[in-house]
Amino acid sequence: MFADITPILDSNLRYAHVEQAGFAHDADALTWRNRFGVQSRQGQFSGLIEVENVTALVQDYNSGLNGKTAYPTEPDPQVTELNRAQVTWTPDSHSSLTIGRQRLILDDARFVGNVGWRQDEQTFDAVRYDLKTGGFALTAAYLAKINRVLGEAKDWDSDSYVLNASYALHGVKLTAFDYALDFSNAAASSTQTLGARATGGFTAGGVKFALTGQYAHQSDYRNNPADFSLQESMLEVAASYKIASFRINYESLGGDGKVGFVTPLGTVHAFQGFADAFSGTGGNKTTVNGLDDLNYAATLNLPHKSALTLIYHGLSTARLGVGLGHEWDAVATIALTKHLSLLAKVADFNASASPLAPASRRKTWLALSYKL
Repeated sequence: MFADITPILDSNLRYAHVEQAGFAHDADALTWRNRFGVQSRQGQFSGLIEVENVTALVQDYNSGLNGKTAYPTEPDPQVTELNRAQVTWTPDSHSSLTIGRQRLILDDARFVGNVGWRQDEQTFDAVRYDLKTGGFALTAAYLAKINRVLGEAKDWDSDSYVLNASYALHGVKLTAFDYALDFSNAAASSTQTLGARATGGFTAGGVKFALTGQYAHQSDYRNNPADFSLQESMLEVAASYKIASFRINYESLGGDGKVGFVTPLGTVHAFQGFADAFSGTGGNKTTVNGLDDLNYAATLNLPHKSALTLIYHGLSTARLGVGLGHEWDAVATIALTKHLSLLAKVADFNASASPLAPASRRKTWLALSYKL
């Protein structure tokens, strides 16, 4: 019998308002996401089961499934599904093996993650092995199914492998990764991405500095009908002093005019602007020429785990150097109690006059979250 049973409760009530050029109607979505479950442990084994429900209380928006195409998209459909169901074997203090439907987040979730902003998070039917000894860490996983953020109707059948290995020494962490992704019902997203990442930091004059560099190469894989070879590179410098921090980030996603660099299992929302103007496959008009994103972020960390962040993105094509527009983002989180928090968030993307640019849009969110 499993012992040490712990309940899981995660509730998020969120209102979204979307104004987008080209639509006669604004979108309004009021969605309520609840996750219920239990986790337990007995000896070397632990188990977890969790059910997720998303209910749309106001549904004047295009969820991607409800057919309301007269409205702008806010991809939070109504769903009820098994979110996680996993068993983990931990034979020693260094390694573990997890089987079942599970959450998987690697590094900063740029390439592999749970797309946690969406109401229906992304999980994986997978077998995963984790090893950590000294400064060395390894995650290797086989992914049989991708339970995506648009419910079961949009899930991907997968025959994919992910490998992420890192070594940390004297404050510097070096990471290498190989993500070989094959989706039988999403051939355009079947890609192999190999890359490396380095992070480190130092303190000078009371200011903490953090440096990050990343490079990745992506090519078509297995059933992908295209033939391409693309690169991604990223450099970031961050500095923090007391309650304030500032970050400068530059990322370039390649494109050859036919296909653009994609991150099929990663989040776009957290990296390419909260307005999600550049989400989608690598074959649409806004991504085939790649994307250069120079962005700045400033954050104030307030008492009681509250924070205020302001972000600016300057966006252009990596190929041809065509300006696509700019975006201002802002988000404030307020911790009301240990378990209850309030969020307010705004994204304002202003498109350039180029025919390659996606439509201008403004999005506003208000959310009340409870997590046990």
